[in-house]
Amino acid sequence: MSPEYPHDDAATARAVVDDAGTLREWNEGARRLLGHTAEEVVGRPAAALLADPAAPLLPAPLPRRLDGVLELRHRDGHTVSVWVLAHHRPAGEDGPGHWLVVTPLEDTAPLPEDDPLARTALAQSPCATAVYDERLRLRRFNPAMSRTMGVPEDRVRGLRPSEIGGRRESDQIERDMFRVLTTGRAEDIRTLVSPDVAGRDSAWLFRVAPVTDDGGLVRGVCLTMHDFTEEHLARKRLQLVNEASVRIGTTLDVARTAQELAEVCVPTLADFVSIDLLDPPEDGSDPSPVSLTLPVVLRRVAHRSVTPDVPEVVATPGGTRRYPPSSPQATCLTTGDTVLAGDPTATLTEWLGESRERAEWVRALGIHSSMSVPIQARGSTLGVAVLSRFHRPEAFTPDDVLLAEEVTARAAVCIDNARRYSRERETALALQRSLLPQRLPRTAAVEAASRYLPAARAGVGGDWFDVIPLSGMRVAMVVGDVVGHGIRASATMGRLRTAVRTLADIDLAPDELLTHLDDLVLRLSLESGQDGTTGEVGATCLYAVYDPVSRRCTMARAGHPPPVMVPPGGGPARSIDLPAGPPLGLGGLPFEAVQVELPEGTVLGLYTDGLVESRERDPETSQRLLCEALPPPPGPEAASPDAVADSLDAACDRVLHALLPAGGAADDVALLLARTRGLPAAQVATWDIPADPSLVAAIRKQVVGQLERWRLTETAFTAELVVSELVTNAIRYGERPIRLRLIHDAAILICEVSDASPTAPHLRRAKTYDEGGRGLLLVAQLTQRWGTRHTPDGKTIWAEMALLEGW
Repeated sequence: MSPEYPHDDAATARAVVDDAGTLREWNEGARRLLGHTAEEVVGRPAAALLADPAAPLLPAPLPRRLDGVLELRHRDGHTVSVWVLAHHRPAGEDGPGHWLVVTPLEDTAPLPEDDPLARTALAQSPCATAVYDERLRLRRFNPAMSRTMGVPEDRVRGLRPSEIGGRRESDQIERDMFRVLTTGRAEDIRTLVSPDVAGRDSAWLFRVAPVTDDGGLVRGVCLTMHDFTEEHLARKRLQLVNEASVRIGTTLDVARTAQELAEVCVPTLADFVSIDLLDPPEDGSDPSPVSLTLPVVLRRVAHRSVTPDVPEVVATPGGTRRYPPSSPQATCLTTGDTVLAGDPTATLTEWLGESRERAEWVRALGIHSSMSVPIQARGSTLGVAVLSRFHRPEAFTPDDVLLAEEVTARAAVCIDNARRYSRERETALALQRSLLPQRLPRTAAVEAASRYLPAARAGVGGDWFDVIPLSGMRVAMVVGDVVGHGIRASATMGRLRTAVRTLADIDLAPDELLTHLDDLVLRLSLESGQDGTTGEVGATCLYAVYDPVSRRCTMARAGHPPPVMVPPGGGPARSIDLPAGPPLGLGGLPFEAVQVELPEGTVLGLYTDGLVESRERDPETSQRLLCEALPPPPGPEAASPDAVADSLDAACDRVLHALLPAGGAADDVALLLARTRGLPAAQVATWDIPADPSLVAAIRKQVVGQLERWRLTETAFTAELVVSELVTNAIRYGERPIRLRLIHDAAILICEVSDASPTAPHLRRAKTYDEGGRGLLLVAQLTQRWGTRHTPDGKTIWAEMALLEGW
């Protein structure tokens, strides 16, 4: 206490005894009582002061406070019977645990009737009231205060508030009373008292008012105590409900939402909380109590404990456990009501008897109260929340049950929202991935690798990519992006991807293909609008065709980010200067194609805007990071196709890691990397064909000779027939110049006949007596596939013959 307090320290005998029983403090009042000086007793066992040293100094178990008469030995040897009040202060910020032992020395007489302290109607007041004099010594208790403090008035009269209360809070109350004594102004003080022996918090309102005489002189203070513990607990419950509204449901993730429910309840409401959920039915329906079958299987989703490392866990997150009909989990799920077990070992005997592990867990932790609350929302049963207490001694009350049900009900809606969102997102993802290529085709033109990532929050969108083999060993590469997210965007993407593959199959030039695709998007937009107005369907697209024979790539884009390339000589990566073109769906605007040389080994990167658009970076920085992350030319160890593919896969991961944030992209991302391959000139043979049918035999002979040099004699007979039919049709129905080209690699042989006529032949079934019309039918039966592609100078009829099985 502060030295300026107006009290006589010798009016109270006060001693401090540590938890080991050693005297640590000894005041002047104690010396007056027993004659021993502080130097004689401090540091020695307190039991030495007992008249009977063999008598126990303290009872067992130790309470927080005790009072009674002790037989003590005076310094001169005689025995002194002393009533003492002892308070235990556990270890804390002010030092180790100790006992404060006090007894009043002054025999303070009752106040006269005309004294202002006595005129207070203490006995009639229902409030706990005490009157202290100008030295902050107790002069009067009323019966209500005596019952509250648990000691009679005549025993504690003359003690200060800190000596009567014995708690840390009492020291602060005494300081506040001293301030009222000196200022003469009344004060209201709200204090939360630390848990008592039963573990309950209590909240008190102390009203401290000065007591003055007729002349206005402050003669003491009046202290009135009001217990507002129930109001405090109600406020805490309301605060917990409000906190649950804010903290639960911050994401649309089921596990995270369940974990937030557990974190809100611990330690405010329970010492351990586990959240177990039912697995969604395979048919997609919502589970209800009547549809549950016993025993019920629950999956642990989240748990939380006041104890580090959660030793209470008997089920790991993600694992499942079967709960028999006798378990509280199964009971609350089937009835829809909370199951409260005030003493689990007594009320859950049957269930604990079936699970030795759980019974040992309950006994070892000392769990004395538990409740199982069903998690239900929108008529569906989602799971159960189990709340247990073992650290705090009080059991769950009916108010705790109502609070747990309120918080769980709020969390159940969030969990149901997260589950529905997850289900819809999984459906959209399944649709999206089913519409994307399951694996990229192997072609002689490029080695390719790809990645698709849905948006972290917005879900799947309309990004797509594709690699499409074309005639003449060429390959088409396409990347597109439909505006918007969700199933509608995915469905639109699927329609556009199918359209691109159909248009690519007829070998349209990139700019012509985008023109047709623009018309399709415009029609889709009109179909999605209302009352004939245009809807909101829009898309961007980049389409490129690479020819491994000429090593040229023709590209066109419709409002899409430009591609990037890494030259094979080890130069820096750069963007390809390509006219942007309008986005798809505007209608009537032209697209422009550009042809670029791509030496063998060039890495071409096609992507959607979700990869480079970021709130944290400008577009130039994103483009630079993309170029830096692209792979360098492969070394000698990466000469095999598998090694090249592995290096591209690693490059895809490196690009995503370099450009996307850890939490995922704001928009979905499609990435396609392709390393070009060239076809050696030795694998291509070309002849100019005179328009003379008599020379067809000589041409067949030249073809057979070329196949022998390529060591493809097994295919010579079929190739000879196909060349004969295609060259004869070109001479008969085509226009000069006519050209024959053979291309082959390890898997396929291609025969191409070009002429200047734009008229394409059509396959038809010849009648029995027709003299012609069977040539193309023969070609179709002898080859793996055939077709016609239009060129700026006419057309090319091509046919492919497989050299290996499976191609």
